[in-house]
Amino acid sequence: MLSYIVPFIVLILVVVFIHEYGHYYYAKKYGVGITDFSIGFGKEIFGWNDKSGTRWKICWIPLGGYVKFFGDRNVFSQADHAEILKKYNEEERKKLFILKPLYQRAIIVAAGPIANFILAAFIFLCIYMFVGKDFTPAVINEVQVESPAEKAGLKKNDIILEIDGTEINSILDVSKLITMSTSELIDFKVSRYDQDLLLKIKPNVISTEDNLGNKINKRVVGIKLGAYNNQVNHVKLGPVKALYYSAYEVYFVTSSTLKYLGSMIFGNADASQLGGPIRIAKISGQVAQFGIIPFLSMMAYISISLGLINLFPIPLLDGGHLMFYGFEKILGKPLSQKTQEGFFRIGMFLLLSLMFFATFNDLKDLGLF
Repeated sequence: MLSYIVPFIVLILVVVFIHEYGHYYYAKKYGVGITDFSIGFGKEIFGWNDKSGTRWKICWIPLGGYVKFFGDRNVFSQADHAEILKKYNEEERKKLFILKPLYQRAIIVAAGPIANFILAAFIFLCIYMFVGKDFTPAVINEVQVESPAEKAGLKKNDIILEIDGTEINSILDVSKLITMSTSELIDFKVSRYDQDLLLKIKPNVISTEDNLGNKINKRVVGIKLGAYNNQVNHVKLGPVKALYYSAYEVYFVTSSTLKYLGSMIFGNADASQLGGPIRIAKISGQVAQFGIIPFLSMMAYISISLGLINLFPIPLLDGGHLMFYGFEKILGKPLSQKTQEGFFRIGMFLLLSLMFFATFNDLKDLGLF
């Protein structure tokens, strides 16, 4: 159990700290007063005050964090400015978040998720520069009899060029793209005797285990792959190429996640694969046993997920705050406090429902249901 908890806490501490530091950095830049910088929720374990009066602290529940601004109940659009102004003198008003220009408030709120994307890109950048990236072309060594691949016309020695319009840069991309695909038919573009062919394959869905021993529903087409001319092409990249592929990986994971969530909402994707903190803790512990590089890669993917989810237009999340700022920009004034509270209740319901569903999947994955 300890082997799961320690990597999970390390992962969460880093990802959450970077997220909150994004908010903190731009709040300080624009002169907003900050009373608390917390990693975790609940009772404080330990902490300290810096020279500006900010309380930096670690709390017992390591499932998030927050930056608390001077004088603010929250960072929604405040409609009661006149009431708030009465409470503070002129010097204190300069530190109030709600009195900052709209664009500054939006940047402060958006900086948290953006910091998560930057962290992920930085991790990939370091891996590609100092460890390397695989560019081994994917060649089909075997097509299983009566498999979806055979029925669609794939043959031994075909070189896979694209899957669903995404270029295959490495043999490692094939399984990832098949798994992430949510459409009924998967488009395969292959090279055969210097001729490009486009084939549509309807995958089978099987219940199996991943490389870590976790139960999953996996899409398979019935092929076995090998390296082109039996040569593995693993290359350490220069800074420019590494930056390009890092940015592309962040984009790919983000777009694939949005596509998957959209398909799940409309019932076209397997919702049982949606996990919460328990599954993240379990997998982070398993991945950590394989070494620092797989663990850092997972940290990058979790960081992207945290940044993306926080941009959803749901009250309580950063995207919810940005949504209110959007209304404020369009209307020329904040929404009424009553309207915002109505959105707040809807957001609370959505988040609690999502947490319940993810936790249920986690417990089912552990065999408790």
